[in-house]
Amino acid sequence: MHEVAPDLIGVTLLVGGVGGRIVELEAYDEEDPASHGFRGETPRNKSMFGPPGHAYVYRSYGIHWCLNLVCDKPGRADAVLVRALEPTHGLDEMRARRGLEAERMLCSGPGKLCQALGVTREHDGLPLDEPPFELLARDGRPEIATGPRIGITQAAELLWRYGLAGSPYLSRPIRP
Repeated sequence: MHEVAPDLIGVTLLVGGVGGRIVELEAYDEEDPASHGFRGETPRNKSMFGPPGHAYVYRSYGIHWCLNLVCDKPGRADAVLVRALEPTHGLDEMRARRGLEAERMLCSGPGKLCQALGVTREHDGLPLDEPPFELLARDGRPEIATGPRIGITQAAELLWRYGLAGSPYLSRPIRP
């Protein structure tokens, strides 16, 4: 998962042709007390346990959908939470879904991102290499910043947040 997360920064994520360049992720593994997989598999987190290359979608605080990309072999709950995108495809559709114009605010947080891309529980468990998902290779090797994860109380000190250095599309600036 820590090998996969940096390699996903700069990759373009599309859902039904709508999306953009991944600029921020957080890593979670099954030994991590902040991870949904920490206490074992349940019907809610089943997709997090594999296979790799699939979506794990859950609802945060009963309000926002969150998209994770499963990273490890079946039976192991390792995934990266997609926190922010630089919108590049389908901006008009994103604006309509989000009800705002500001490009920087369209996908600058995991709940905002899912709303903009139309991600819901129906996407949970779907393969990332088949429609409606599409991942497009990045150009070059971007400079990546790391820092502590956001909005958690357990294992918050771990530097498992990855972002595109200097991107104005991050949910919040990364401070080491």
